[in-house]
Amino acid sequence: MSSVNGSRFESEVFLLTGIPGQEHIDLWIAIFFCIIYAVSIIGNSLIVFIIKTHESLHEPMYIFLSMLALTDLGLSITTMLTTLRIFLLKSREITHDACFAQLYFIHTLICIESSVLLLMGFDRLIAICDPLRYASILTPRRIAMMWLVCLLRGVVLKLPCPILLKQFRYCRANILTRSYCTNGEVMKMACSDITVISIYGLWNALFTESLDSLLILLSYVMILKTVLHIASRAECLRALNTCVSHLCVVLAFYTPYLSLTLTNRFGNTPSPLVQILLSYIYVMFPPLLNPIVYSVKNKRLRARIVGIFGN
Repeated sequence: MSSVNGSRFESEVFLLTGIPGQEHIDLWIAIFFCIIYAVSIIGNSLIVFIIKTHESLHEPMYIFLSMLALTDLGLSITTMLTTLRIFLLKSREITHDACFAQLYFIHTLICIESSVLLLMGFDRLIAICDPLRYASILTPRRIAMMWLVCLLRGVVLKLPCPILLKQFRYCRANILTRSYCTNGEVMKMACSDITVISIYGLWNALFTESLDSLLILLSYVMILKTVLHIASRAECLRALNTCVSHLCVVLAFYTPYLSLTLTNRFGNTPSPLVQILLSYIYVMFPPLLNPIVYSVKNKRLRARIVGIFGN
């Protein structure tokens, strides 16, 4: 499991951790996480199935929603494998290669989800600000190209991180504070110079999730400006109501992201437990909440779901 390199101890595995100090309730935490993962996987799978099998839902808004659901499915499965293994089986070890692969998929899927949320914001912008050209702008071909760009953006921009991490030597404490691997935590385990990957990681975050959040904010500024010029209050409220679901999923995704980023780089949390809980909320709750929000708020989608269970 380990070897001596000079005078330094070099580990071949990382040790994942559940929630420190809460080991006595690991079983209850495992049950809670099982429920979250089950609802996330079933809910997102159901949304993908309904949109795929009903031609009446083959519209830009629902196609973007299916992209979001597919991304959430991947994120849930990627983190579930190690999280439930720790809480149910008490198995903490993960090899370096498996850890690098997991963190790559996690960061890639998060980047893709951020991109899809931006596309959904663009969809609402066109639908409200330029409704007469909505169908001509968001054609199936363009939507497919947008999806391809989202995938390539995540896959390409996140690829250097695991490649760089694999070149490092890990001779410090090999205990990670979470039940899944992340780039920021793993690189702190290295005894090599991490300046390059640290700078790249910061640039990457600014160019992906941070940039997307600013563009989404800008799109809603433009939407609000357009809506306020609508004379009828009823029409104004109707237009804003079409954005509620998207706003909810945006807040569910970016609020823990910004909170985690700020506590990591600029502040000290009252307890390490706060930071750990934020990290779990960040990867678990968007896939859980997104299908629930759209199922509740969207009448057409809700009717299809009721129809499935009603039969």
